[in-house]
Amino acid sequence: MTQAPPSATTFESLNPANGDVVGTHPIHTEEEVRDAVARARVEAAWWAGLSFDERGKHLSTWKGVMVRRLAQLADLMHLEMGKPHGDAVMEAALAIDHLNWAAGHAEKVLKRRKVASGLLMMNQAATVEYRPLGVVGVIGPWNYPVFTPMGSIVYALAAGNAVVFKPSEYTPGIGEWLARTFQESVGRPVLQVVTGFGETGAALCRSGVDKVAFTGSTETGKRVMAACAETLTPVVIEAGGKDSVIVDQDADIEAAADAALWGACSNAGQTCTGVERIYVHERVYDEFVASITEKAKGLSAFEGDDSPIGPITMPKQLDVIRGHIQDALSRGGRALVGGADAVGERFVQPTILVDVPEDSTAVTEETFGPTVTIAKVRDMDEAVERTNATRYGLGNSVFSKANGMAIAERVRSGMSSINGVITFAAIPNLPFGGVGDSGFGRIHGADGLKEFCYAKAIARQRFKPMLNLTSFSRTDKADQQLAGMLTMLHGRGTTVGPELPDRD
Repeated sequence: MTQAPPSATTFESLNPANGDVVGTHPIHTEEEVRDAVARARVEAAWWAGLSFDERGKHLSTWKGVMVRRLAQLADLMHLEMGKPHGDAVMEAALAIDHLNWAAGHAEKVLKRRKVASGLLMMNQAATVEYRPLGVVGVIGPWNYPVFTPMGSIVYALAAGNAVVFKPSEYTPGIGEWLARTFQESVGRPVLQVVTGFGETGAALCRSGVDKVAFTGSTETGKRVMAACAETLTPVVIEAGGKDSVIVDQDADIEAAADAALWGACSNAGQTCTGVERIYVHERVYDEFVASITEKAKGLSAFEGDDSPIGPITMPKQLDVIRGHIQDALSRGGRALVGGADAVGERFVQPTILVDVPEDSTAVTEETFGPTVTIAKVRDMDEAVERTNATRYGLGNSVFSKANGMAIAERVRSGMSSINGVITFAAIPNLPFGGVGDSGFGRIHGADGLKEFCYAKAIARQRFKPMLNLTSFSRTDKADQQLAGMLTMLHGRGTTVGPELPDRD
């Protein structure tokens, strides 16, 4: 089976565009979650016993199934989460590319390798390798229900772990689809899914898994950490963001405006690394604002397969978006596009805000809607200072022809894109994660593979040492020889402090 036995209690997933029922799913209890983890423990032993090549072949088979059923997966994402079909296809394609990278690079990153022993321990051969933890629990979000959780799932699987996946209650069918196609490909439930609400996620945290990978809001991440702390279960947290775009005076303004608008409004703004703040050099501010405003006026969100912007998936987020817009306007901000009436019952229209105070919630808190604030800055020093004046630190973008790298290096964030938005997420070789209230730990890339492993160090004696230091038979002469070696190796060029008096 790909999931725990059906619970007596169920819930429905709904199409956020119209409220239609998409599917019915079990609410798995704590006992059922524990049973799933117990099964995963058995599967983990088998899966970890395979070679990297054998696991890679299984994952490649799964990749092939996903590619052949790409339209099916995109349709389900459109129904359950609401995003346009084209965006759903792009999201699934990126996840498949990461699956391919993880399967193909796990051995190179994790296999046993020799490391230098140093002169003092030259008689030892030293190696380090990265071994799977065992069973990894993944708690995924609804906004990118394939790409984001797969950033943990496929890297954990490629590293040799079994996975129990708890998808968002808004997108449970997608989680079940992933687990079902995996089992069809591999033949064993190395990947299982449990569905339900917060209680099911908390049960997974307390179930005895060896690590939990969570993606969601900062506040929920804190609750996940608290639950995991009860059993000293380590976590990797990918939480919220308030990402900025910095536009320097030498930027390609049309390209910057186009990218910033897409970063702010794609996926209805429901992107942890989406664009929520823009800081523009005063010399190009008017030009940039005119360009992005013109482009935004041509965008709208509506029910229908041809809408470029989908609905707001989580109904309670509508109040947050509305509140941030109202706070910005009440504090002296102006809406050049959209505004207070942009928030409907299911859809939010693109909203461009200017002259918003930096202490407005529209600037300080994660909005998670198709809105963005634009501020004029005198130079890039001010742009960086404002960008860094946040408790978040996930990603950011810089547009500059000459100074992009110099600016990006000064931004306090886990990731940056230069002359593009969110491009770092599409590169499997790059780690993905944040600092501050955006979380810690990394998925993707070599760091993502190692995140789901523990380092195993081995020192093996090659020949007997000239100085046997780990023995009670060690002589005064050996101590003197050790002191002499230390002086020879490390004594040159060191600063010697004042001599301390002898103690009685």
